[in-house]
Amino acid sequence: MEAQPDISPTDLNRLREFIFKETGIFYESKKDSYIAARVRQRMIETGCDTFHKYFHKLVFESRDGEVQNFIEELTVNETYFFRDFPQLKGFAEQVLPPYLDRKRINGDYALKVWSAACSTGEEPYTLSIILQEMIEDFELWDLRIDATDIDRRVLRQARLGLYGERAMKDTPIPYRAKYFQKTPNGWRVLPSVTRYVSFEQLNLTDRRKVRRRKGYDFIFCRNVLIYFNDSSRKRVVSALYDALVPGGYIFLGHAESVGRITAAFILERMGDFICYKRPC
Repeated sequence: MEAQPDISPTDLNRLREFIFKETGIFYESKKDSYIAARVRQRMIETGCDTFHKYFHKLVFESRDGEVQNFIEELTVNETYFFRDFPQLKGFAEQVLPPYLDRKRINGDYALKVWSAACSTGEEPYTLSIILQEMIEDFELWDLRIDATDIDRRVLRQARLGLYGERAMKDTPIPYRAKYFQKTPNGWRVLPSVTRYVSFEQLNLTDRRKVRRRKGYDFIFCRNVLIYFNDSSRKRVVSALYDALVPGGYIFLGHAESVGRITAAFILERMGDFICYKRPC
């Protein structure tokens, strides 16, 4: 068996600090074996026989070079269509109808949604399907779903719009027939779904780029904040708040909360789930 490149505890500390600086993601020391396995893989891929050589490559190459490759090696992308169905059901049946009625009264038929950390695309495509199903006068609306992620590889897969059975496991049978095409290579999302979704690479801790995002009615940022430390969470949540229109909503993962981070949002409890509203 080939010997594994040596990585010391000091090396791992430097890596954790570097990852945090570049992404805002904070890995505790209990994740050292996870980080070490991935950096060893990148060392093999890049031909670096010592950690010193690899770290030098990380620090001094362009941001779109090995840094991006290493980040993509680290990020976890576990998702599927209609994930956390109770929350989506609450959004569709309780939050959405009165929100749309208020916009109709004002003659405002523009609807803007942001899927932050969209991974391989199942979430934004799910939102496209839900909105088409739930909005009776859908043809009158100007729908835009922006989907972003830090990982270029998952964005490529998302744009392809082709998925296996695992990703489809919670997709209702009628929706499979209406919004997907079964192919020998998997389930392909139909243009009626994809036309409303645009994908873009974005690091949520990049203040300059995130500040440009404004005017969202709904933001889905689920299972993302758990990877940040407190200071990074505060910056990201503040940016998400600014990106929402007054009265807009943010939806987080079931294990996440902004209550400890900021009191700016109004917490709304709806049945089995909670969401956060920017005050009007």
